[in-house]
Amino acid sequence: MKKKFPAVMLILHLLALGALIPSFLLTDRSNTIVNILIGTSFALILSCIVYTIIYSQNSMRRISKMNQHLESSAAEFMNSLPAPVAVIDDNRKFVWYNQIFAEKIGLGQDVYGLDFEGFVKMDMDMLVQNGNAVCPVKGCIYDVTAEKFEKNDMSFLVLYFHDQTSFYTMRREMSESHPNVLVITIDNYDDIMQNAKESEKAQTSVETEKLIENFMSKTNGFIKKTSPNTFFAILENRHLNEIISSKFKILEAARSIKIAGKYPLTFSIGVGQGASSLAESENIARQCLDMALGRGGDQAVVKTDTGYRFFGGVSNGVEKRSRSKTRIIANALQDLIMNCERVFVMGHRFGDLDSVGAACGIAGAIINLEKEAFIAVDRTKNLAVNLIEKIDAETEGALFITPAEAESMITPGDMLIIVDTHNKDYVESHTLYERARSVVVIDHHRKTVNFIDNAVLFHHEPYASSASEMVTEIIQYFNYPGDGKIAGCIADALLSGIMLDTKNFVMRTGVRTFEAAAFLKKLGADTIAVKHLFSNSIDSYRRKTQIVASAKIHNNCAIAVADFNSEDIRIVAPQAADELLGITDVDASFVIYRTNSTINISARSLGALNVQVIMEQLGGGGHQTMAATQLENVTIEEAAKALIIAIDDCKNNNSDL
Repeated sequence: MKKKFPAVMLILHLLALGALIPSFLLTDRSNTIVNILIGTSFALILSCIVYTIIYSQNSMRRISKMNQHLESSAAEFMNSLPAPVAVIDDNRKFVWYNQIFAEKIGLGQDVYGLDFEGFVKMDMDMLVQNGNAVCPVKGCIYDVTAEKFEKNDMSFLVLYFHDQTSFYTMRREMSESHPNVLVITIDNYDDIMQNAKESEKAQTSVETEKLIENFMSKTNGFIKKTSPNTFFAILENRHLNEIISSKFKILEAARSIKIAGKYPLTFSIGVGQGASSLAESENIARQCLDMALGRGGDQAVVKTDTGYRFFGGVSNGVEKRSRSKTRIIANALQDLIMNCERVFVMGHRFGDLDSVGAACGIAGAIINLEKEAFIAVDRTKNLAVNLIEKIDAETEGALFITPAEAESMITPGDMLIIVDTHNKDYVESHTLYERARSVVVIDHHRKTVNFIDNAVLFHHEPYASSASEMVTEIIQYFNYPGDGKIAGCIADALLSGIMLDTKNFVMRTGVRTFEAAAFLKKLGADTIAVKHLFSNSIDSYRRKTQIVASAKIHNNCAIAVADFNSEDIRIVAPQAADELLGITDVDASFVIYRTNSTINISARSLGALNVQVIMEQLGGGGHQTMAATQLENVTIEEAAKALIIAIDDCKNNNSDL
């Protein structure tokens, strides 16, 4: 209609003027009305002519050049399309566009000759590569497709804009309203409630349910209590994303509730986000809850496409005083041992006193069950060689074998027990693990993503002080033939592992830790002999003090760098990290050192800072008070910078740490 308006008006005014001319000739020339009409008509005719000339010039300027390369019929066809169409040249400049493009995309502007990328915000590289892309314009979303054509040695790109605003709006609404399952559990509810008074239990229950109701009141979901310590919730994505963005503030609020006035309440939350159905969402939520409990509780876990996201985890795991689970594990493990031919035991790479001690303890108990047992150890890469030599000297037979020997000996009828690690990448021999048909895991480290998922028995207790403590409890419930006397050197090995991980009963000790130590003392453990296992040479002591002297304080963290190489650096560096904790106002200590081409970081804490979270940011892991990581293809300076960034990020994002 806009194109026809000037011509129609011109014709109408010419007809009007023709009708007035006879009147003008037959009447008095002084007729004022007629003069006014004639003047007005001439003015309107002149304006229509000017408008037509200007409009034609603009239209022809846009169309003429394009018509040199397009057939007139093709141009007319594209101009009549109900969707916006534009043509750009090799320089990505506009050479033609239809009327609807000018109205919806150009918004009434003349964009001829302008740069396309400067006018339309979209990824042109993706459009050229894939032939399609998404383009948002003024609240609308278009799917853009491109077709390339060539004419007279010139190439052009024809862009078709398909309005998909309704589709994307509907898809976003469906995504935001998609339901997800959350499983919330109170950590160790039975253990911490068993000694509480009935009034205290009732008060705690009321405060807990009120907290969860407030948590759900900001959403349109619902929650159901399925047991005294477990809640199931259904939330839409829109509300769940807000909760994730706020880093699950309910975890912090729960810790303000005190059971019996002294035991803080903690939650573990599993989130089933990203599932296609509620059944799948529940399954994912339970997996995430298991991961949260395996890492000590007091945290929320969300499964992602690349692994897991963790929130919270700043509290120490609450010790379980009941041994019912240990007794059940011991009975099941003994059945597995008695039904296999031989048992192979191994710990983690670069084994320490806890790894070797736990392996010796379980192997010694298996021998007392009159079964054949072997411990796979690489003596060239082990930090407890003195303990291995002590066991060799005081026991009969070849208990320790190399990983290569174990790999060649193991058969489908044998069983493999892995102690002090549950990560596939950290075991002493990955080949031995792959060849084993039956695998048992005994570990106390907080659960990591790459855990062993095919174990017939997975005994994992993150609250335990050490793997040696867990093995000590298990072997007490074995039914041995005869007197079942455990050798004194085996008791020494287990006690050394407990002392190592508890820093001589200072860190991570509970009632059951001392009970395990008392049981080992009853078996004949010699504390003096164990103390000798921790002794260092004068040169090692000098190297340790050299590392301590190089430490610098950053954000209440002591960071030291060992800029020298030595055979005992793996022993000296962690000892230096322990020493640095004795400095005033130091919440955590980190020692950076090199082994071959690998940069290692050993981290220690007294509990004020969760070093596990910091090491996980750098690809490692461990416990809240003891963790480590290894970095490849970086310098010591780069590792130190990455560590400082991780410390600052952890402290900024977790005010509780």
